[in-house]
Amino acid sequence: MGFLSRLRRIIANRDLPAEGVEILAPVSGELVPLEQVPDVVFSEKIIGDGVAINPQGDTVVAPIDGTIGRLFDANHAFSLESPLGLELFVHFGIDTVELGGAGFKRLAEEGQQVRAGDPIFQFDLPYLQEHARSVLTPVIIANMEDVETLQKRSGTVVAGTTPIFQVSMRS
Repeated sequence: MGFLSRLRRIIANRDLPAEGVEILAPVSGELVPLEQVPDVVFSEKIIGDGVAINPQGDTVVAPIDGTIGRLFDANHAFSLESPLGLELFVHFGIDTVELGGAGFKRLAEEGQQVRAGDPIFQFDLPYLQEHARSVLTPVIIANMEDVETLQKRSGTVVAGTTPIFQVSMRS
């Protein structure tokens, strides 16, 4: 996907910001290193690099302006592509797909244009803490081949407000 992302950016005549792209927290909580997520797909960075969030609150929001590429049937995860071609994947919890949508309420749709901070889905944290293997929520850059540098943050974050990482993309 990296080549196509770069091609779309060139065709649309979009320049990369010199300061990089700031990705906001899609959910409030505490940042956790991706390596601590109890699923090798995430902890070993098989699908990309990023951070995880130990969530608080009840809403997942768009971490960046873009288009929702895929919103999974169980309403637990979504992909998002920014106008600059950055591809993000947000996955609430581990083994939450097995809940078949229980504990989640969809607020957005596939193909929808969103702005950073727009709500994507709501979640019932007590229910998910009881029924999911983990509620740690990975936020992944799926097209790392397009990334020059990734500066991860740490600490407490607020959904739609606090940056979780800064990305410099390849030209």
